[in-house]
Amino acid sequence: MYGNAADHPDRVRRYPSDMTDAEWAAVRPLLPVPAWFQGQGGRPEGYCHRQLLDAIRYLVAGGISWRAMPADFPAWARV
Repeated sequence: MYGNAADHPDRVRRYPSDMTDAEWAAVRPLLPVPAWFQGQGGRPEGYCHRQLLDAIRYLVAGGISWRAMPADFPAWARV
């Protein structure tokens, strides 16, 4: 769809809190279109939107601290 908001068919589900493909299909159209994609400036995102949402869901489900995030998610400061 848009840059890093696009589907990544090679993505592997690693945690029970990760979104299923059906959940992602429901959430993806609700994300705003990035300004850079519409020629309004800015730069492309550095992380996949699905990974960011999965990281937030992991934090909420596990009740862990931000800095205790597993290394396969984007950096805690980005989430």
